[in-house]
Amino acid sequence: AVPMLQELIEKGEEEDACIELLSNILEVLYKAQKRAEELQGQHGTGKGQHKDRGDAELVKVKKHIQLILERLLHTVNRRVIILDRENTLRSHYVACMAAILSQMDKDHYSSYIKAFPSRPELMDFLMETFILFKDLIGKTVYPSDWMVMNMVQNREFLRAINHFAATLTEMFLSNSSFELQLWNNYFHLAVAFLTQDSLQLENFSQAKRNSILAKYGDMRATIGASIRDMWYNLGHRKIEFIPGMVGPILEMTLVPELELRKSTIPIFFDMMLCEYQLTKSFSRFEDEILRKLDSEVEGGRGDEQYKQLFESILLSCCQTHPDLAEPGEKFIALVTGLLERLLDYRAVMNDENKTYSMSCTVNLLNFYKEIDRQAMYIRYLYKLKDLHISYENYTEGAYTLLLHARLLKWSDEANTAPMQGLHSPSLHTQRQLKEALYNQIINYFDQGKMWEEAIHICKELAEQYESEVFDYEMLSDILQREAKFYEKILKVLRPSPDYFAVGYYGQGFPTFLRNKVFIYRGKEYERREDFEMRLLSPFPNAEKLKSTSPPGQDITGSPGQYIQCFTVQPVEEAKVRFKDRSVPEQITNFYKANHIQKFSYSRPFKKGPKDPDNEFATMWIERTTFKTAYPLPGILRWFAVTSTTTTIISPLENAIETMMKTNEKIMSEINRHQNDPSLPVNPLSMLLNGIVDPAVMGGFAKYETAFFEESYLQEHPEDEGNIEKLKDLIAWQTPLLAEGIRIHKRKVTEDLRPFHERMEECFVQLRAKVESQYGVREMVCFEDRRSGRPRSMVWGPDWDRLSHAGDRQVLCLEATLTPKPVPRTSESEDRRNERKENRSSTFFGYWRQDLRQSISELPEPKDEKQRLSRNMSESSLGSSDGKQPPPSQDATGAQPSAAGLSLSPTGFGGRVKSASKAPPLPRKISPVVYETFLEHSNTTT
Repeated sequence: AVPMLQELIEKGEEEDACIELLSNILEVLYKAQKRAEELQGQHGTGKGQHKDRGDAELVKVKKHIQLILERLLHTVNRRVIILDRENTLRSHYVACMAAILSQMDKDHYSSYIKAFPSRPELMDFLMETFILFKDLIGKTVYPSDWMVMNMVQNREFLRAINHFAATLTEMFLSNSSFELQLWNNYFHLAVAFLTQDSLQLENFSQAKRNSILAKYGDMRATIGASIRDMWYNLGHRKIEFIPGMVGPILEMTLVPELELRKSTIPIFFDMMLCEYQLTKSFSRFEDEILRKLDSEVEGGRGDEQYKQLFESILLSCCQTHPDLAEPGEKFIALVTGLLERLLDYRAVMNDENKTYSMSCTVNLLNFYKEIDRQAMYIRYLYKLKDLHISYENYTEGAYTLLLHARLLKWSDEANTAPMQGLHSPSLHTQRQLKEALYNQIINYFDQGKMWEEAIHICKELAEQYESEVFDYEMLSDILQREAKFYEKILKVLRPSPDYFAVGYYGQGFPTFLRNKVFIYRGKEYERREDFEMRLLSPFPNAEKLKSTSPPGQDITGSPGQYIQCFTVQPVEEAKVRFKDRSVPEQITNFYKANHIQKFSYSRPFKKGPKDPDNEFATMWIERTTFKTAYPLPGILRWFAVTSTTTTIISPLENAIETMMKTNEKIMSEINRHQNDPSLPVNPLSMLLNGIVDPAVMGGFAKYETAFFEESYLQEHPEDEGNIEKLKDLIAWQTPLLAEGIRIHKRKVTEDLRPFHERMEECFVQLRAKVESQYGVREMVCFEDRRSGRPRSMVWGPDWDRLSHAGDRQVLCLEATLTPKPVPRTSESEDRRNERKENRSSTFFGYWRQDLRQSISELPEPKDEKQRLSRNMSESSLGSSDGKQPPPSQDATGAQPSAAGLSLSPTGFGGRVKSASKAPPLPRKISPVVYETFLEHSNTTT
């Protein structure tokens, strides 16, 4: 048979014929071996001719078997490699090779290895075999449901790998014979074998799992132990495999088998120690494990058990080595923190509702930013951007891209970070990439109606085009875009979004939500009911809390899920650049709902004895202010609450706030109708009628009975200043109502004429009552507007301190045209300067007034003529045309009001006429200035 085989090979016959003949020969030889063993057994262990003959025959048979196995294995390997290249792999060739390997015992492997005439040939054989095995494992020759064939192949491959591993240790480990690539191929083959799908028993049914364990055992534990032993055999050569082997070892330790994890996780400590002993750090190992961990967990590997095992095992290892104790603990905390965020991200990334995927993505990119891993940070930035754009969150998508753009410089330096997104490969420099990002950001801001933000980007681009690259054509284009954004701000309607506070309580929520409160920015025209439905969809078993109070321990510690949702109001920060400016409403309205980091929720409650006739007397407000981690809008439509403060608002302070808001609302409606006469009159009708008609809401009458009685002031003397503030607000509401009714009369239809007449009758009665009790306020600045656009105001910070009696300051915007200058009479320079320091503005500025100080405290005029002038000053400040001189601040930054003049809490200036006595003047006023007012009044008279 052997000569016949040799003849076939020499003739160059195909491998199929050789394999068939070799298989037949091998079958005959195994029968011969069995016969020789039987013959040897029959003759015992004694000496004799038959025994010698049997021994010689057995040796000859084994030698022939060895020869045939070598030839057959070589032929099959060659055939499999050829078929693999042709991509026509046939499973029966692999089955043939597995059958051959199953017939080989330890002696066969040993003889086969020794048969190679030189080390290079042996190394080539091992290299090819490792590559072949790895390819066959990765390409899954048999269908996944062919359990027996897959397990037989794995069993024989495992035996072969372990035999070859022993050869590596014996012949390729010493300093003179070490082969790095060969060892590297072994480790990659062993890890690929361990992590293949057909060995992951946890993915099978319990019956199938039990059957595999009973017949073949868990081969992962066996190969895992071999990998561990081979690693420790490397000795000082380990450093050559760092960081290259970090990824494969990590992949192995992530396999969900407890004993395997316990035996292989310590390899990480050995890697840390090996690098630390050489370089006094393990930065290469750390960088690689952080990079690989991200992709492995995202691919589905890793769980909470792994995080705990990784932490406990490595901590115990680090504690045994003093030099690694501190840096090791920091590294472990870093990895476990990343694992926690990655597991949260993986848990929600496939949900239909991508809301929580966005949150987890932000957690990850913030983590990578903190540890200065820019490539990973940018990678998750673009993941977040893509999520936002898919949900049409263009504003948030723009802010996300802006984070990448801010990392780039206006320079011609090459891009170091990997390119992300759809950016052209031609964007080689940072300037090119930043410019492309800015243009994309501008488009997103435009789609999100955030034109103010787009303008900022346009200005930065314009500066580059004008001063750096001198591209005037691009400068022209960007300036035209900027101009269109300014036009849109004034002409395009932008509804203000609602904001919602959402609390996730209970242990049933993921860690990134558990017992935390978030502020959400709603979509345009989104009702709270629709928002809640969208919010609850990912948690069908969650229970909605009806109370807005923070829940107790019984809720936060329970295993269930509880969601709390309520509307909150944005708390606008004072804009210094709007101070003393007449600003269109379209501009100020934007800042009332954007760039907000504080939000408030007011919960009314009863305190003290109940008054059935007047609920306002006992209506207190518990105001909770939430501060978020970042301003909204931002890279998310929601942010976590970082701090919460609670204040109690008294009934009187609540009344003052309500009156301020009502006056502001009236003024806003007046502005809107003066700017656009075509607006429907119905909203104005309902607003005015709800105030002037006592049959509707009672107006401010409830405040009068609750706070203006002598008994209240006797019980609460500290509220005297706030009572005067409330009275002043009521008095200033009258001219606002008068202007609103005047506009209403001009626009009302004949069908609503009786309604308007009824409203006018009620207003006449209301006006008479208010002016008789709280004085007359006259608005002098509604007509002849400068631009025709509605103007708005900014409330000063002192209005928040409502409990402070005495002085008050109102910071308001100019609500009308710029006042005309007043002609000066001949006077000395000193007197003119003194007048300028004490001059008051009708239209804007600070106003300080002591509400408890009467004009009678000032020095009395010396003659009747001066007393007459003093009375005239109640309605005029010495100006022949009734206009006021321009504003001027004194040394303290305040602008005292002159007698008879005040400022509307809503920003309008006018005259004050006291009902029973002259209105109070500022507390500090120079007698010389007072005389100046009198003399000027005399001139007017």
